Amino acid sequence: MLTYDAFNTFCAGLPGTNYVMQWGGSHVWKVGGKVFAIGGWNAGGVGITFKVSPLAFEVLKDQPGLRPAPYMASRGMIWIQHFGEPGLPDDALLDHLRASHALVAAKLPRAVKKALDLD
Repeated sequence: MLTYDAFNTFCAGLPGTNYVMQWGGSHVWKVGGKVFAIGGWNAGGVGITFKVSPLAFEVLKDQPGLRPAPYMASRGMIWIQHFGEPGLPDDALLDHLRASHALVAAKLPRAVKKALDLD
């Protein structure tokens, strides 16, 4: 399972990102001030939460080690939490984090995208 160090290194390498620790020590990654990934919120080990498309949500929500993200999904947001085994292989999880970044970045105002060199 992906470590927080590997998670943070990967997210730091995506364009226009910034990191903040908030919400009780969670590793929160943002693009243009909008959250795209959270490392934390899992008492049993590494928990990684990310935004997904509606189709990906339907595919992932019932897989072992994955669930609709607590708090976020209950508020109508389409987010998945990777919380345990077997979960996703690391390469697939990184692909979902990359897609989450892209989903969030796509919704940013044009001026913000330009300032972050995301166009």
